[in-house]
Amino acid sequence: LLAFLALKGRSVRRPVVAGTLWPVATEDHASSSLRSALSRLHGGARAAVEATAREIGLSDRVTVDLWDSREVAHRLLAPEGSTPAAEPGPEAIRTLSEELLPDWYDEWVLVEAEDWRQLRLHALEALAERLTTRQQYGDAAAAALAAVRAEPLRESPRATLIRVHIAEGNVSEALREFARYGELLELELGV
Repeated sequence: LLAFLALKGRSVRRPVVAGTLWPVATEDHASSSLRSALSRLHGGARAAVEATAREIGLSDRVTVDLWDSREVAHRLLAPEGSTPAAEPGPEAIRTLSEELLPDWYDEWVLVEAEDWRQLRLHALEALAERLTTRQQYGDAAAAALAAVRAEPLRESPRATLIRVHIAEGNVSEALREFARYGELLELELGV
């Protein structure tokens, strides 16, 4: 319940929460399960939830690391200089490297996890490009490698990493990465 509310980031109507968390139950049983889940919340967990007769959401006092990470990602994807906040730097690599609820396989989680995966991959690539422009090649390579680790078969982070190596003047490293990627594609996809 807390994870669902955190992913939504806003108040949600009770029937939507119940139907999402208990999709195979009847509407009455799902509503009963939601009431039961709410009654089992104690201490800090109970204080984190604000529930009315119609909606449930997280308290305004609650912060969620995913919300902060999404903000960092969106700042990186905005055109340079368009955001008044400080430009994210190498510290963003760790934030953008975290998976969303790994080992959860509920459909509502998978959709959110894929959305975050795509956002963070694009943000890591953008970060690598910006760090390359600032001639922070080690951090740029680390950002590109974080994207490669998240999705080893994806072409764009490999291309970003190769561009980092070329910008740094390490052509042999760029060629080695290109060859490694070619071998991986052959092994995994036969192409």
